[in-house]
Order: sequence, then C-alpha cells, then structure tokens
Amino acid sequence: MESSLFVRRPSFSSPSFIPLRSHQNLDSTPKILPFSKAWSRKGLHLSTELRAMLEPSADLMTPVDASVNPRVSSLKPSKTMAITDHATALVQAGVPVIRLAAGEPDFDTPVAIAEAGIDAIREGHTRYTPNAGTLELRKAICHKLEEENGVTYSPDQILVSNGAKQSIMQAVLAVCSPGDEVLIPAPYWVSYPEMARLADADPVILPTNISDNFLLNPDLLASKINENSRLLILCSPSNPTGSVYPRKLLEEIADIVRKHPRLLVLSDEIYEHIIYPPAKHTSFASLPGMWERTLTVNGFSKAFAMTGWRLGYLACPKHFLAACGKIQSQSTSGASSISQKAGLAALGLGYAGGEAVSVMVRAFQERRDFLVKSFGELQGVKISEPQGAFYLFIDFSSYYGSVVEGFGNIKDSESLCRFLLDKAQVALVPGDAFGDDKCIRISYAASLSTLQEAMKKIKEAMVLLKPPVAV
Repeated sequence: MESSLFVRRPSFSSPSFIPLRSHQNLDSTPKILPFSKAWSRKGLHLSTELRAMLEPSADLMTPVDASVNPRVSSLKPSKTMAITDHATALVQAGVPVIRLAAGEPDFDTPVAIAEAGIDAIREGHTRYTPNAGTLELRKAICHKLEEENGVTYSPDQILVSNGAKQSIMQAVLAVCSPGDEVLIPAPYWVSYPEMARLADADPVILPTNISDNFLLNPDLLASKINENSRLLILCSPSNPTGSVYPRKLLEEIADIVRKHPRLLVLSDEIYEHIIYPPAKHTSFASLPGMWERTLTVNGFSKAFAMTGWRLGYLACPKHFLAACGKIQSQSTSGASSISQKAGLAALGLGYAGGEAVSVMVRAFQERRDFLVKSFGELQGVKISEPQGAFYLFIDFSSYYGSVVEGFGNIKDSESLCRFLLDKAQVALVPGDAFGDDKCIRISYAASLSTLQEAMKKIKEAMVLLKPPVAV
C-alpha cells in the first residue's frame, strides 16, 4: 500500500498540491521533500532561479533570536501565584490540600452587586466605555472618597482600571524614570519591587521589625532619602502583615516627605474596609500638604469580594492621572463595562460597604482571633496581631536549622512551607517572597472550619520539629 505525500506548489501554479508516492516499507512516516526533488519525481524540472526561490536558504534556517527585554528577564515570578497554582494542581490530582496562600476573600460577591452585573448584560451595557471609566462611576468614587476618606477629587482626577494592580503598575511607570529609586517598606506585597524594576527604577527596601508591628520607622525613612528618591509606597492595611498605620505615624512620615519636593507617595488602600477596631484607616492624601503628591489606589476586589471582576481605580492630581491614562489607552483601554456597573452598585451599598461588608469583616475578625490564639500555643512562634486585611505574618525562624527525617533541613521560609505542604498538606506562602525570610504568610480568607482543620494539621506536623534556637 502506498501513502500520498502532498507538496504545495507555488501560488502562481495550479493545482495547489502535487501528490507524491513513497513506499511504506521504506519509511512509514511521511516525508516532506524539497520542491526541486518533488517536481523532479513528477517529470518536471525547475530552473536554477526558481529552485533558489523555493528551497530554504541557509539564512532562513538560522534559529530565531529568542531573547526578551532585559527588564522582563529581571522580573521574578509571583510566589503567591506559583504556590496557589501548585496547590490547585495537587487538589485536582486528588490530594486534599488546604489552600491558605491566595489573597482573595472566600465569600461570594454580594447579591446586589452580582445582580447589577447581570442586569448590565441584559440591558446591553456591553460596549467600550471611556478610557478613564464611566462618568457615573467616577462621580460615585469621588463621593466615596470625600465622604469616607476626607479627600476631594473631581471625575477627571479618577482613572478606573482593570484592577488595583494595573492602577499601581501604571502609576509607577508614569512617574518613575531610569535610575529613580522606589522606597518600599518590607514586608511588602510581592509585586512592588518588580513593578519598580519594570519601570527601570531601583527598589530600595526599608526593613521593619515584628516588635514594631512591621511599621516603618520614620528615622530609617529619612536616612534613605536622596536626590534619586522618587516614590514611597505605603500599604495600609498591609499585605502581608495586616498592620495598620496609625494617623500619628503617618503624620511623622508626611513631615519627612514634605522636605523633599521630588518625592511622591503611592498609597495602596485596597484593604481599607477590612479593618478591626480600634484600628482606623487614614488616607495619606488627607494629611496636610500631601494631596498634591499622593497617588491613591483602591478598588473593589477585597472589601466587596470582587477579585474576578477586575476593577480598581487611581485618584491623583490631573497631570499624573493624564500620564497614567495614556498608558492605559495604549494597553488595555477602559475596564469592563459590566464590572463598572457592578462597581457602581457596590458603592451604593452604604458607608464602608454597609452591612454586606460588615458581615465579612466580622467573620475575618473571628478567624483572626482563632489563629492568633492557636499559633500562640506553639513554642517559639512570634506574632504581630493584624489590625486589618486577612493575613497573619508569623515568625517561625526559631525552627530554622531543624532536621526532619525523610524530609531534610528546615533552613528558611521556603523549606518550611514545603515541609508543611508535604506533611500537613497546607499551602502557605514563604516570607522571602515578601522580603522577610523569618516569616510565613497565612491567609485566613477561608471558613473557620477549614482553618480549624488546617491548624490541627499544622500542629501535628510541627511536633516533628523542635526549635533549635532559644526563644
């Protein structure tokens, strides 16, 4: 039996293919023949010129240059995403992993918000919106910022984006130049340093201490500012620590910032509504003299359980906003029209999200209290009780140096997290991803029963370890 091989003729010829025959006993895998040989077998001959046109030259066989932009090559992949993806793959493979790595609420989007999104589809609100966002949503954001945060903006000072992460990225790109420095208190959200690098700026890490509740020391800040300092990033409530900056400390930081005309502040306030009394949220732009130099980022993902809706916003002076708007107009353009309708409904739930958000915050606080008490029962563990967000950032460094039979050495936060994933089947995030290798991050955006089961497994696994370091 013979198999047919087909070689495409030049486009100026017809028919489109020339059938060739190769005997199966020579090779069962069909072979693609050079045009000159294919045509020769049919009794046709090509001129030297045509053969040169049809057959690949040595130049065309040269491997493709697979290099990428050095800025992109320098970026580190997100460990939170990597661990979340790994844990998800284990679950899909049948391994009962408890996932406490992801930074998203476990609640469903409140019904009124979801219905607004559904209505938007049914009513035909499915087309492009203005690049900066719909006017009605920007007006609602202005109202929220004035009523809840004590800062006044006009709609042309608001840029709605596809999530707060995009808002931050655009702000960093817009205001930082090559060689500028971005001041970042550690522990930090994993993306801040990488965003600085992508802007060809240099991240300057400002370490904090668990004994100070991971809050930035103003004296350290003052000592690190120089002529290259362009942007200070503050996140309150904080991811990954849950720390909340009190107003007095922010005022001290503002006094330092005020002395440096070139220094701007990016205030990441995405967790502002997930806060536990007596802590109170203060917007940095509300402090005297700080409105003009603050880029405030917020969004809907955390407080309103809308992570998948991808909706955030930036509020800042018009000249900075225009620069960010240019970037957005040449990348994603405006945010989803459907999500914007849902965001409008979210802001209509009442002050600080109304009862729908309050219910979630009370649940988060109950979970926090349980975990703080439970981890406090473990020998050698240091805890800073979070005042907001839904994370614990716990110092386990007293266990580093432990050797576990069948696993190996616990030498850092990453090996400890691998150990807990292996022995306890609980997925956590190593602290080195956030700039503090002594700690690990635990998300309590999971039901209390799930956290109770996770805690039971973690305690059983930790019995295999003994702190070699005196505490």
